[in-house]
Amino acid sequence: MSTANGGHHGLPRLLAGLKPGGRPMSLAAHHRIHGPVPSIAPHQLIEEVERSGLRGRGGADFPTARKLQTVADRKRVGAVVVNGSETEPASAKDRLLLARLPHLVLDGALLAARAVGSSEVIVKVGQNATDAVRAVDDAIMERESERFRMSVLTGPDGYVTGEESAVVHYLNDSTPKPTFIPPRPFERGYRGRPTLIQNPETLAQLALVARFGSRWYRELGTVADPGSALVTITGAVRAPGVYELAFGTPMADLLDAAGGRTEPLQALLVGGYFGTWVDASAAVALRLAREDLRSVGCSLGSGVLIALGESACGLHESARVISYLAEQSAGQCGPCVYGLRSIADSVGALAGGVAGPRERERVLRWAGEIRGRGACHHPDGAVRFVESTLRVFASDIETHRRGRCTARPAGLPLGGSAVEPPGSRVAGPLAGARRGLVR
Repeated sequence: MSTANGGHHGLPRLLAGLKPGGRPMSLAAHHRIHGPVPSIAPHQLIEEVERSGLRGRGGADFPTARKLQTVADRKRVGAVVVNGSETEPASAKDRLLLARLPHLVLDGALLAARAVGSSEVIVKVGQNATDAVRAVDDAIMERESERFRMSVLTGPDGYVTGEESAVVHYLNDSTPKPTFIPPRPFERGYRGRPTLIQNPETLAQLALVARFGSRWYRELGTVADPGSALVTITGAVRAPGVYELAFGTPMADLLDAAGGRTEPLQALLVGGYFGTWVDASAAVALRLAREDLRSVGCSLGSGVLIALGESACGLHESARVISYLAEQSAGQCGPCVYGLRSIADSVGALAGGVAGPRERERVLRWAGEIRGRGACHHPDGAVRFVESTLRVFASDIETHRRGRCTARPAGLPLGGSAVEPPGSRVAGPLAGARRGLVR
């Protein structure tokens, strides 16, 4: 594996060459930055990805090489699907890649297709991400000589429609319903054939590993968590946006990378709306590393970090989020349809100061009864968020019951109000943080 392109040492990596103006990088510019796609045998690519330690960046954190090998071992493999749905309202990283760096994502998709024995690539994007659709369409036209069928398909933007089984169902019959029921997509997916589904960031990382090798990839990060990740940082920070940071970066440096805090913080939401609230005093002592995040019961998930300032009300903001999540149920399972709605109503009552003294305990009991009983992970993610809300903002419940909350709304983004892919400038590394940023 060549590491001749010295510009790729350090950060930015994924965001290398990205300039202000919001225009997608052309194929010629992309090749000037990263070089051509290497010629590498399928088994060699999978082995190199395995040595790199690359894991999926869509939330499940699954080892990428294992997923590639599982599909490659099947017969009559179907399409490789780029899952650019990004239905987490607070996330903007995948849309940024598709809208501004489509060729890096397509490189990864084509390399993955060769590795698993596929001849077709489908990029699935939310119907409102018109900038991403246009950029990928134009990028595909620049690659007319490729011996692969490549296409872009738009789909609905509901929260659960981005789950990989929902994407397969939508591709097959226009019904974006998620399910745990076998067969899984790697067994029988699009058009009944084994299907590889990866999100844009995972494929973009794969494209760089194929070019520069696993040793290069591990030059950043930690032994357990090599490489870098894109993180959407928003909330009470001066420069909300999408940042590329090395694993192992202290959480305090993540906040500094986003311009620093606009006020003292009371909590951080790590991992988006299927994530976990962490008290600010505990959160700022963490690193961007799985071991650290697990120690407080959370994970990076969809790559979202929301800083909640002291002037906002975490209980009120969380009530808005859980009400949104209840509305996003696919409508397949009673525990999700009725359970999440009941939980949302009760959390709303707690935030409104009109709940009884035992309402918190009742919500926690319902959360335990709902977990693991859905056809997908939606109720599990929602109750994880609720449980962290009731733990971190427990003292606020009594304040609300006494009618003393005077906090201003923080306006956490919900459906239709996601953080837009930023594009005003690219900054150099910040001492200690080792990151690239676009905002």
